[in-house]
Amino acid sequence: MKNQLLTGPYYFGMKDLEVFKKHFIQENKGKPLFLIRFENITGIELTEFLDLLRTEFYACLDLEDISFGFHYLEKQNILLMGIAPLFEWDIEKFPNIENSVGKFQQQCLQNKIVSFHFGVSRTQSNFISDNEEIYSELFKSSEKNLNDNLVRWSWTYYNKANTYISGSVHEAMIQPTVIFNPKDKTYSVKGGEVFLGGGAYIGYKDLINDIPSDQDINRIELLILEKLIIACEGAPGLLKFNISPQSLIDTFSQNDRVDRLKKLILNKDLQPENIRFELVEKPYDESKYHLKDVCHAFYSHGMSFAADDFGVKSQSHQIVLDLGIMIKEFKLDPISFKFKIEEDQIKFLDNLAFIDYCKRLADNREAVITAEAVEDFDTLRFLMEHQIYQFQANILFGKMTVSDYKRDFDLLHSIHEDVVKEVLTDKILSEKQKKIGNLFLVASEEGLI
Repeated sequence: MKNQLLTGPYYFGMKDLEVFKKHFIQENKGKPLFLIRFENITGIELTEFLDLLRTEFYACLDLEDISFGFHYLEKQNILLMGIAPLFEWDIEKFPNIENSVGKFQQQCLQNKIVSFHFGVSRTQSNFISDNEEIYSELFKSSEKNLNDNLVRWSWTYYNKANTYISGSVHEAMIQPTVIFNPKDKTYSVKGGEVFLGGGAYIGYKDLINDIPSDQDINRIELLILEKLIIACEGAPGLLKFNISPQSLIDTFSQNDRVDRLKKLILNKDLQPENIRFELVEKPYDESKYHLKDVCHAFYSHGMSFAADDFGVKSQSHQIVLDLGIMIKEFKLDPISFKFKIEEDQIKFLDNLAFIDYCKRLADNREAVITAEAVEDFDTLRFLMEHQIYQFQANILFGKMTVSDYKRDFDLLHSIHEDVVKEVLTDKILSEKQKKIGNLFLVASEEGLI
């Protein structure tokens, strides 16, 4: 029985864990993976149980697009079953694997065929992590879920967020960055900031609210980053992605992971020179690895960085000083320019001084300054008077789907400042712009361009 169990091609990887990882993880890059952990199997021989899994359990799944893999940990008497799609599962018809195992378990107990405990885990077989990391994540999560089920019949670990993260759907929104050319007095779109959303979730905060508190947020950030990059396949212009400094340090401290990310970027018909990471304002620990060293590995491949939410009260100043020329953009926080001179002259003067300081930092690094969340035309005009010519603001563009951005990119150039002023200062047109969130589209529909 043992020789049959361990050598037959019917059960790839039964004896050899590395073979199991290769067939289950490495050959399914980019696909959702499930690992089912069976323990305390009693009342049946292991080979018979395997045959049950490939017949009765397969019927419970009610799926045709599926591949199996098995590995038996003999010393612990644990059977691992890997499941992945042969092609791609549609997000609306994403299989409820854990429910299917529960149904199968109940049928086995009722018919007195076999008794067992089980735990299910899932994740994306992502491009950056190696086989060992993904296997470890699945193995630990399956043990956690098994223990949860022994204490209480709990599916809380499997929610909407996990379905999104471990699924094959790739969706993203982008808010275009608008650049003013003072020489020819025109505005144009050269790229934008990419956000999670557009389908399963409105945005990142909604997703995080669904994540159990004991989960590895850094790994989740990595999975989201990969999904956003994949969603941007073939997108033109400079693409900007948010990431926390700690996730950058923890995830990319090994250079080979940076190399894998570059490979993914190139495979998606994108150029590393058009990828920029916005370092969000969060504390981080450099006891093991230095942020500067990790960032330099990206910079050597042509990728660059932005200081996000950079303002008078910003905590990002040390990052800016540490990274030096690797910082190519300052995202100017609205707190640095939202004020009324007649109400607070001291704040007005302080902000003018800060904008001047920011411009010197940018000039030293050949970087640009992008004003975020500009809310009215007067503020826009004030910023341009002080030579701030780049904007990411709803008065010009709201978020749009990446597919719309790719489709319309060639049309989003050369709109004259007189047209922009008319749209933003006319009461009817400005209200229309607030609803549509696309200055070029509004101007086009009104026959202004």
